[in-house]
Amino acid sequence: MSNTKETTAPAVKSTRPQHPVFRFIRENLGILVGLLVLCLILVIYDTIRGRMVFLTTNNIMNVLRQVATNLYIACGMTMIIILGGIDLSVGSIVGLAGCVTGGLIAFVHWPMPAAVLMGILVGVASGAFNGLWVSKTTIPPFIVTLAMMNIARGAGYVYTGGQPIRIMSDSFNFIGSGYVFDILPMPVIYLVIIVMISSFIMNRSKLGRHIYAVGGNPMAARFSGIKNGRVQFFAYVFSGTMSGISGVVLASRMFSGQPTAGQSFEMDAIAAVVLGGTSMSGGVGKIGGTVIGALIIGVLNNGLNLLNINSFWQYIVKGVVILIAVYVDFIKKGRKSK
Repeated sequence: MSNTKETTAPAVKSTRPQHPVFRFIRENLGILVGLLVLCLILVIYDTIRGRMVFLTTNNIMNVLRQVATNLYIACGMTMIIILGGIDLSVGSIVGLAGCVTGGLIAFVHWPMPAAVLMGILVGVASGAFNGLWVSKTTIPPFIVTLAMMNIARGAGYVYTGGQPIRIMSDSFNFIGSGYVFDILPMPVIYLVIIVMISSFIMNRSKLGRHIYAVGGNPMAARFSGIKNGRVQFFAYVFSGTMSGISGVVLASRMFSGQPTAGQSFEMDAIAAVVLGGTSMSGGVGKIGGTVIGALIIGVLNNGLNLLNINSFWQYIVKGVVILIAVYVDFIKKGRKSK
């Protein structure tokens, strides 16, 4: 008889790729739970009051419309923060783009498509300005975009004389205030397209891999042949473009170009990005997380309004949210380093 013991091969784990939906839920489970809890609190509040407001179609569409302009900017901000940078100029670019578009329609009588294109190009040019200084010099992005923030805001005041520009154009106003099938706001349609494009760039393109590489380790990325400067330039141009689009849509919603528009938009965008799990140290982040972060900020603002809480408290709440999100990222990094 043979003394040889029979052995069984070790079980091999399935390497079948996980479904994208399940992977998305697993990667963003914490903030998804936070969003659901926040919604549940507002539903319970409505139930106690005896009338449903939060879950009505009109209110949900209103939240999505308000989130849209922030999320355009947040998609560009996600790329920049993954690179380890920052863009403080987005809010001012929003105001300038809206003013230029409104002035060209109201005063110069440009065709609506040409004026809209020029407003977006203002954002492109502003982003290119930031990108050139950041990629070609050693000046920190904080300083470069802080300068651009003041330049763009001042240019908006100079262009308008400090007065809003009334835009009496139904075709232009439809861009930000129109609906598809009387249900879906136009800004939400743009939002879906922008999120899809941003996700494709970050998850499916070589450029997206380069953004993660440069943000994770700039020196290693340079040694591997990546043109760090070009990657940085693209990210800031993309951010400026998103700000230009946001400015045009916001001007359409308000029926006017206002030099004060876009104030504190950079804070809302940064809050959405950080809350969505993007690390301020660079190299880590997802567009999907940013979408959830923006929804949390939007629902939070909407909920505070429904609770009849003074709007000034929203600034305090956003500041606390940003601090908590950054602290959580700090804790995660500390655990990984051990």
